[in-house]
Amino acid sequence: MSSNRVAIVSSSLDAVLHEAAGGAEPLAPEAPLRPGTTLTARRAVELFEDQVLSRELDVAARELKNRGMGYYTISSAGHEQNAVLGTQLETTDPCLLHYRSGGLMMARLRKQPGSTPLFDTLLSFCASSDDPTSRGRHKVWGSRDLWTPPQTSTIASHLPKAVGMAYSLSRARRLRIDTGLPTDAIVCCTFGDASVNHATALTGINSARYASRRDNPTPILFVCEDNQRGISVETPRRWIRDFFSNLPHMRYFGAGGDLVDIWNTTQLAIQTCRTTRAPVFLRLRCVRLWGHAGSDVEEAYRSIREIEDVEAQDPLLANARLLIETGAATAADLRALVEVTRERIAAASEEAVTRPKLTEASVIIEPLAPDEPERWRVAACAATDAAERRAIFGRRLPEEESSPTRRTLAAHVNSALHDEMIRRPEVIVFGEDVGKKGGVYGLTQRLQERFGHARVFDTLLDETTILGVAQGAAHVGLFPVPEIPYLAYLHNAIDQLRGEACSLRFFSAGQYTNPMVVRIASFAYQKGFGGHFHNDNSIGALREIPGLALCAPSRGGDAARLLRGCFAMAKESGRVVAFLEPIALYHERDLHEPGDGGWLSDYPPPDGSETSALLPGEVGVHDTEARDVVIVSYANGYRLSLRAARRLEREHGIRARIVDLRWLAPLPHAAVREQADTAGAVVIVDECRATGAGVADALVAQLVEGGWSGKLRTVRAADCYVPLGDAANVVLVGEDDIVAATREVLA
Repeated sequence: MSSNRVAIVSSSLDAVLHEAAGGAEPLAPEAPLRPGTTLTARRAVELFEDQVLSRELDVAARELKNRGMGYYTISSAGHEQNAVLGTQLETTDPCLLHYRSGGLMMARLRKQPGSTPLFDTLLSFCASSDDPTSRGRHKVWGSRDLWTPPQTSTIASHLPKAVGMAYSLSRARRLRIDTGLPTDAIVCCTFGDASVNHATALTGINSARYASRRDNPTPILFVCEDNQRGISVETPRRWIRDFFSNLPHMRYFGAGGDLVDIWNTTQLAIQTCRTTRAPVFLRLRCVRLWGHAGSDVEEAYRSIREIEDVEAQDPLLANARLLIETGAATAADLRALVEVTRERIAAASEEAVTRPKLTEASVIIEPLAPDEPERWRVAACAATDAAERRAIFGRRLPEEESSPTRRTLAAHVNSALHDEMIRRPEVIVFGEDVGKKGGVYGLTQRLQERFGHARVFDTLLDETTILGVAQGAAHVGLFPVPEIPYLAYLHNAIDQLRGEACSLRFFSAGQYTNPMVVRIASFAYQKGFGGHFHNDNSIGALREIPGLALCAPSRGGDAARLLRGCFAMAKESGRVVAFLEPIALYHERDLHEPGDGGWLSDYPPPDGSETSALLPGEVGVHDTEARDVVIVSYANGYRLSLRAARRLEREHGIRARIVDLRWLAPLPHAAVREQADTAGAVVIVDECRATGAGVADALVAQLVEGGWSGKLRTVRAADCYVPLGDAANVVLVGEDDIVAATREVLA
């Protein structure tokens, strides 16, 4: 968009303020602008001031960009009527905001004594490390004190977690968890008319209606800032109204007309949401001035006449006329307000451009993944109350079990979940079929029976909703442990981890966190069952997410210890942790021959000992005396490597040391190097696909770049989806592959 359109819009406002007639008799500050409204003259003038501030900051953003000193030009120009929401909502109503909600944020910050929204916004435009929200990492609307977690919001991907927060408010109160919010708090979530068509947005709206249909209080106010345009693509007329106005289990309001009409409709929508504790959809009629962003040349897809028609609908022009005509303010008052705002912004801009920037990688990265092993150790290894355990588990504790079915990996995960729920009353477990059924593979059996429906509950069958609920629940003080039934299903919803959950610490400079442990039934080797949707051997999409910790147990006792470490990481440092459970090993009992019981283990009780938990960097080592070769693997690969090692020794006289990684992010590079130094050869067995799907490439690179000079081989699965039946064995890693690679590297 050419910069002259910005000047033209500004000139139009100046013209209205200079040409306006004298107006009506002065209106008393507390008098309503019109009979039947609570919008007073004072509030209306304050709203106009907030709207002008938002508008002039958008002008400054483009000027800073033109000078090469600013980096963000997506503006709120034309959307300023959303300031009504900022005025009417309480500061204890959490807000998850669209990037065009500048007016709302200015009005909200007005309520915070000592806040400096003008200067803070300029700092964010300049990507200064003095920006109090993101410390220069991104331009986001946010405030820790005002319950406004920063959002990227580009594709309305914040809607599921906004719903999750609203859904979790009453659940937290049932569990006596202090949310820090009043009992009548609602959650406000704003977004654009184009992005609402995104699957993630529709998922959020659907899940809110679903919760309401099931009589679960979900007080969320969806606010669609409808400017009828998605970059260059026009939104069909009445699309938002026609689509959302008749959906069951969600009230709909349309806010248009002048400022008084918008005030009254918005007030009714907020009151309805607050009193019914149910979803409300508010369509706020807006226009978009100056294109999508500074780089958007609007003349390429709109005629000058169309652009001028939109500019004539500038809400600031209408609001200025209304204030003057009703006597709420004089034209001279408003001229002075605009002039003072421009002067303040000009002066503050010159200061903002001098403020420091992020210049060190370590500082930029710092909020992503706090590494606090001492804190984790204390929390993970703390003893659980013995009497409480006996009350929950009953006659026999897990560590007292001798039955093979109670000594498998699945049984130990189930027992560890029991223990963590005893230890932490804020833990909630949820997902598809985790309640009465106890999960697809039985790992959550009896949790709902023992801890109640408030702490263990089924969700609708949608992974985006599950991860959205997790984020929202974490915001209000709960500790979510969502379950994803299969690794392949995660890809339907992975942006909730990548773009939302794991980015929150980064974009808020660590001020906001959403700690959680995401349990994912993972990997392949299910004896041909299910095809690739139930046999997914790729974790590449997870490994690339900054800040996400990945843990993959192989044996039952380790699974319990590792899960305790994961809980401690999440709780103590606000981390997001994915616990990748190998499905094929859930109920495995034997290692070498049927009936040998070699894959069973005793349950490690949470007795306060330092060995009762495992943390990042702590690997498992089998046969520490072996010196011929080191085989490094994890999960199913670890079991296969142990089987291959026995064959290597019996058939070829090769003695192998086997290393179980346990942690796939962060990878235990130091421990791997320590083990590699004991032998002249290393074989890395990675059950995931060969190209970018697992960890082999990173392990090899670290060893080579670290100067390790021994022989290296990798064993990886074929670059292929996992087929059904016995064909799966052809493309997956097998014992024969490990034996052959080991003999080759030693030849």
